[in-house]
Amino acid sequence: MRSTGPLAALAAAAMVFVLAGCTGTPGDDGLTYEDSPLNKYVAAAWGGDLSPEEQEKQSEENQRKVEELVAECMADEGFEYTPNTDNGGMISSADGDWEPEKREWVEKYGYGMVNSPFNERQEEDPGEEYVDPNQDYVETLSETEQTAFYETLYGATPEEDELNEDGSYEYRWEDGGCQGAAQHEVDGDDVWQSDEFSGIRTKMEEFWTTTQESPELADLNAEWAACMADGGEPGFTKQSEATQSIVDEQNALYETAYGDGSEPVDTESPDFVDPSDSPEMKALGEREIELALVDLDCRNKTSYMEESLKIQFALEEKFIAENKAELDAFKAAAEQSK
Repeated sequence: MRSTGPLAALAAAAMVFVLAGCTGTPGDDGLTYEDSPLNKYVAAAWGGDLSPEEQEKQSEENQRKVEELVAECMADEGFEYTPNTDNGGMISSADGDWEPEKREWVEKYGYGMVNSPFNERQEEDPGEEYVDPNQDYVETLSETEQTAFYETLYGATPEEDELNEDGSYEYRWEDGGCQGAAQHEVDGDDVWQSDEFSGIRTKMEEFWTTTQESPELADLNAEWAACMADGGEPGFTKQSEATQSIVDEQNALYETAYGDGSEPVDTESPDFVDPSDSPEMKALGEREIELALVDLDCRNKTSYMEESLKIQFALEEKFIAENKAELDAFKAAAEQSK
């Protein structure tokens, strides 16, 4: 399992802070997460300052360059390799509307977890079936040669003593075979993970953690929780817990069906039931919509998005003022690395 790195963890924490922050859905006064003062610094590291269309175009171009470099690298190692630029018919967020602040959307999708609009679009237009352009060639190789092919392409599988307790490991492009080398050549050095910016990285990670526990947000969450209790949904202390409760139940259904991954599951068995099609998942989807509607009413009643964004941005401005030199240096290095 490839480690997603500190930046992903930071971004995830930021997204939890406000339900619709990453969607660009505006609050009552027009604020969106895109207006985040701190995001202007972080976005420099991953292209978040581009529009969704620009990001998708850049991603496709980068993938093409990476695959061409991979083919050259594999050829140097004695293997044939056909550049693979097929994304498998994946649907990007730009292909569909994500509007969790609109009642008609919530009535249909809830939080978009069980009943996702992207899954729905995928079912309507599955696209062409993905075909690995290298599969036929790999099948001509012996078992030993196939192992060598994939180790050359992706790097060797980490040894057990290299894994973290949760099974993840710290990814290094140098150990990622031709793919890792090509990706690094196209993307450049990961400025965020460099030792030079470890100090500001730690500060930002701590900032996001403490921000979610700030007194200002606690007061807003308390007001929201009281509204939820009045609406027949007691037990929540902060808004993010409502969404997470659905995620936890959904994960539990998949774990019941597939286990913890330690033992293989015979999905061809007549006794196997795909959790996605189970009565339990259908019931959870109905429960999700029911909960999300009460949540939406309480967010509207408390002006949750507008107020949480105001709190967030005010705290960010204070953080930036206290760490401006380091943030400016990081932003400049990130922009230079592109």
